[in-house]
Amino acid sequence: MYDVTYHRAASVDDAAAKFSAASDGQLLAGGQTLLPTMKHRLAAPSDLIDLRGIADLVGVKVSGRKVTIGAMTTHAAVAENAELAKVCPAIVKLAGGIGDPAVRHQGTIGGSIANNDPAADYPAGLLALAATIHTNRREIAADEFFTGLFSTGLDEGEIITAVSFEAPEACGYAKFPNPASRYAMTGVFVAKAGGAVRVAVTGAGSDGVFRHEGLEQALSKDWSAAAVDGVKISADGLMSDIHCDAAYRANLIRAMAKRAIG
Repeated sequence: MYDVTYHRAASVDDAAAKFSAASDGQLLAGGQTLLPTMKHRLAAPSDLIDLRGIADLVGVKVSGRKVTIGAMTTHAAVAENAELAKVCPAIVKLAGGIGDPAVRHQGTIGGSIANNDPAADYPAGLLALAATIHTNRREIAADEFFTGLFSTGLDEGEIITAVSFEAPEACGYAKFPNPASRYAMTGVFVAKAGGAVRVAVTGAGSDGVFRHEGLEQALSKDWSAAAVDGVKISADGLMSDIHCDAAYRANLIRAMAKRAIG
């Protein structure tokens, strides 16, 4: 590693001020991506502003079907929340399938979506749930937040404080995990609310998480695994890598969508 100035922020305002004062600062959430990147010398920030001491950013609140999750809430805390499991079991299942126990007890929902890895789980969940991402400056709809590969609608120095969504009538998540990293080679989150269905796919798109219009239309008419069989799943725009090619991922989208419906 190399010299870096470490700051432990006491509040969101304090974090924002420390970031603004740094010549090349980085916000540190769970550190599951940033720290390995620094160790490999692929990132060299002058300052690290640690958000883990900010109590206001931690916790899960469930009020009726309204869910709010603080940005610094760990994956393990989401996976273990009994109230959340009652209204939205799919997001609990999603969190419980991220990485391994060490990753789940350090990684945070805010850090995950800020990084927007193309194979991360949370982007699919929040996109399908039509979630709102709250920051220290504004609110951003999930459809506008996830803008591309490792890219989001966040401005420089903007800090995610929470995510919120209305728990749907029905939802599900299934992924085909890489056996080593547990990242999704393909993952599909489905959510039904008010007669409409949203379907988000992670781990497959060459430009990151995306919604699948064909699956949404079919499942809006018939919320069943059988409805998936009649949908054309194109390999266009999907990733091909050492794990599998685009055609295989297209097949995985169909298979994971059917499992998610369950």
